[in-house]
Amino acid sequence: MARLSLLMRGAAVYVSIGAVLLILVACEKKQAFTPPPPKVTVSQPVRQNITDTLEYTGNTQAINTAQLRARVEGFLEKVLFRDGEMVKKDRLLFVIQQNTYTAKLQQAEGNILTQKALLDHAQTELTRYTGLLGQKAAAQTDVENWRYQRDSARAAVMTAEAQRDLAKLELGYCSVTAPFTGRIDRKLVDAGNLVGSGTATVLAEITQTDPLYVYFNVSETDIAAIMRGATGNEKKPDDPGQPVQIGLVNEEGFPHAGTLDFTATSVSTSTGTLLARGVFPNPEGKMLPGQFARIRVPIGKERSAILVPKVAVSFDQLGSYVMIVNGSNAVERRGVKTGAAKNDMLVIEDGLSDNEWVIVNGLLKAIPGRPVDPVRPSPQQQPAGAGLPKSGDQG
Repeated sequence: MARLSLLMRGAAVYVSIGAVLLILVACEKKQAFTPPPPKVTVSQPVRQNITDTLEYTGNTQAINTAQLRARVEGFLEKVLFRDGEMVKKDRLLFVIQQNTYTAKLQQAEGNILTQKALLDHAQTELTRYTGLLGQKAAAQTDVENWRYQRDSARAAVMTAEAQRDLAKLELGYCSVTAPFTGRIDRKLVDAGNLVGSGTATVLAEITQTDPLYVYFNVSETDIAAIMRGATGNEKKPDDPGQPVQIGLVNEEGFPHAGTLDFTATSVSTSTGTLLARGVFPNPEGKMLPGQFARIRVPIGKERSAILVPKVAVSFDQLGSYVMIVNGSNAVERRGVKTGAAKNDMLVIEDGLSDNEWVIVNGLLKAIPGRPVDPVRPSPQQQPAGAGLPKSGDQG
């Protein structure tokens, strides 16, 4: 009886183990279920007409800058502008004490009258003695003496006139005007102070900002391309009409258009670059001298090219590549040669055709050789703009 009970217990254990095994097998079968392919957003490249460009960095610089100095000595009587104001050419800005120089001018003009009177008297006497000499009523030495007096008086008149001109200049220097239209900096001397004593006191500085220069350095390898310019024809890099665009800090793209107007005569041996300068209209004065600038120079003629979103292009040790979805909805890694950036797009020079589908969102889920579920844009959407992730979102 005890033996039968033991056998029954063993059988129960085997049945329990078998049940557990059946449950484990069933669970494994459930876990072996294959998940669906991950969804990725795809888009075809965009074909556009583009112009190749070269990009540099540089700085803005005023086309004219001048220090306004006191050229005569005197007390500063008036300051006729607000600090930082835009002023027109020839506008009166400072007035230096004038009474001393007005008196000097009057003195010089009086001296001219005196010397002219002496000249007239000498000329009259010379004429009279010349006549007397013809009548043998005067000596030759008297004639020569009056001729000398006449010539000396003539020279004295010229000297007096020069002194008058100098006095006029000095009086004019008492009025300091703007040499060109521009923005004037803060005044450096207040009214009531003595200026021009011993040195030419700096009163203020004025800067012309319209137009504005932008200086940048062109690498030696780019010089030939820039010389071809936007037309693709060989020409001098500073020929009129060579277009240049710039963008400042916190500006999108290159909103300011100008022209290249100067290049240095030689390449710097220390940097291997050529100094270049663009000139840009700045009527509203929004650009200021000394600002950092991004420069773009168009080169070559317009051509057709394909572009893809920047977020679709990745880089590794082998170079740049994109992930594409083939006809079997499998992921392929495609090495590409990239060109210039055009806003949020990159030019693809080689490695991609117009009708291929490029993954633009979900790159972290895209594994070469694995299937995916591509989400294509609707016909109303731009081919390369459908489903683009926000900046930095490629997952």
